[in-house]
Amino acid sequence: MHTVPSPRPRAIVVGVDGSPSSVAALQLAVGLMPLAGDVIHAVTSWQYPLVFGAYTPLDWNYEELAEQTLDQALNEAFPEGIPIDLTRRVVHGSPAEVLISESTHASMVVVGSRGHGGFAGLLLGSVSSAVAERAECPVLVSHGVLRPLEDQSSTPPVGASV
Repeated sequence: MHTVPSPRPRAIVVGVDGSPSSVAALQLAVGLMPLAGDVIHAVTSWQYPLVFGAYTPLDWNYEELAEQTLDQALNEAFPEGIPIDLTRRVVHGSPAEVLISESTHASMVVVGSRGHGGFAGLLLGSVSSAVAERAECPVLVSHGVLRPLEDQSSTPPVGASV
């Protein structure tokens, strides 16, 4: 059976909020590229905060803060240099809705299991849960932070006796 090559590269979308879990998701996505994608789209979203009261800091540039968060996360994830096959996007909207929308053109979405949700995250629900439930492609939820390879060698394999 002959398959026609896809006109667009397979993309792995990574949700980035600056948390250690999202930095680990970026690193994990690079390792998944041979299996799931030709390019990584690092995506950060922003929205105006929901404020109860008279003062809303509208003079803050939330898009610029999101850009800085993405830059910092990319530099933390890839201190030797950002991979050439990685694009970055800052999008206005709720994190879950942005990632679900991005999933329509992705081969996979990778998200961290814990972000910067805090109490608001508990009230609104988990981004990773919403994306896993409603995405149009496979979703990988990354738990914890990646350990350097040299740290992993000291861990006995599963089923090994210590």
